[in-house]
Amino acid sequence: METNYDGASEQVDYYLQVISDYAIDFGLQILAAIVVLIIGFRIIKVITRATEKAMNKSKIDTSLMSFLKSLINISLKVVLIIIVASMVGIQTTSLIAVVGAASLAIGIALQGSLSNFAGGVILLFLKPFKVGDFIEGDGYMGTVSGIQLFYTVLNTVDNKRVIIPNGKLSNNSITNFSFHDTRRVDFKFGIGYSDDIDQARKVIEGIIAADSRILKDPESFVAVSELADSSVNFVVRVWANAGDYWGIYFDMIENVKKSFDKEGVSIPFPQTDVHLHQVK
Repeated sequence: METNYDGASEQVDYYLQVISDYAIDFGLQILAAIVVLIIGFRIIKVITRATEKAMNKSKIDTSLMSFLKSLINISLKVVLIIIVASMVGIQTTSLIAVVGAASLAIGIALQGSLSNFAGGVILLFLKPFKVGDFIEGDGYMGTVSGIQLFYTVLNTVDNKRVIIPNGKLSNNSITNFSFHDTRRVDFKFGIGYSDDIDQARKVIEGIIAADSRILKDPESFVAVSELADSSVNFVVRVWANAGDYWGIYFDMIENVKKSFDKEGVSIPFPQTDVHLHQVK
């Protein structure tokens, strides 16, 4: 009985020694992993701050800078976690496969959102417009009040707030009315066939010369463009600063009507003649 007891005792001591050795080795691995994790987080913080300073000096768009900062920070942390996992004996190949599968599943579930996200990155990098520009996109027209990673916010001329997914903006035509400092304002005016063309042209040119908002260079253009069914049509093209576009547009139409009335130049309009026949 003593022999059996001694043998069992030796086995217990052996297993305790094995467990002790394993615990020490694993404990050292855990300790080393914790140290690497702490140092790694500090290094990532330093890298993130250095990247932010570099982007500030390069004057990158605020929204894009925030996105890049987050992307770099998250990517470095994922790499750090994989390194720490390998230190404690976790198979990194399996871990990477799990992360990849999860990323694929999330990508499929959020396909629309990722499209908008990609569109936001494209808009922030290529900058077809900026905050404060007046644009037309996806059937809406307004002033850009914000460019986010997933959507762009417009304020319309009648003070409506429109939120457009960036995926649509990045894949369709965008008209930026504020890109250039100047814009051309186009008009079409008709006079009667019995009216004097030279007189009408002189009236229009006088209105243009009297408006200080209309630029001298490029030169304004006034010409007969069409002999229509009931009118002789003038095409008028003037140049102005972008901010004066609508003021000139509305004032020009009103001033031409008043001046034509004053000078006796007629403006044709559709008329219908009704003939009554008496039936006997």
